[in-house]
Amino acid sequence: MDEEVIPTLRVADAEAAVAWYARLGFAKQWEHRFEPGFPAFVEVARGGVRLFLSEHTGDARPDTLVYLRVRDVDAVAAEFGVQPEDAPWAREIELRDPDGNRLRIGTPAS
Repeated sequence: MDEEVIPTLRVADAEAAVAWYARLGFAKQWEHRFEPGFPAFVEVARGGVRLFLSEHTGDARPDTLVYLRVRDVDAVAAEFGVQPEDAPWAREIELRDPDGNRLRIGTPAS
């Protein structure tokens, strides 16, 4: 097993969050609820990148920032209708998911 870090993001509606993250190329891996009707805890993945999406109060704070490196930020920008900006370190965009979590997404400068 490789060691890794998996950020946890607070979401109000896991199903809606999974649909939004699918636009970024993430796919739902699994979902856990202690009982039917209880808050969901979901894993989404895009290649080797994983995120946990949690409806549990206290698992994470709103307005969290996650940086995601991708091969083609222009394709992601086109999907969301935003214009990338060039920084010395990367070509980047910043998005907010439906719960206000921030995703800075970039392709490293060559």
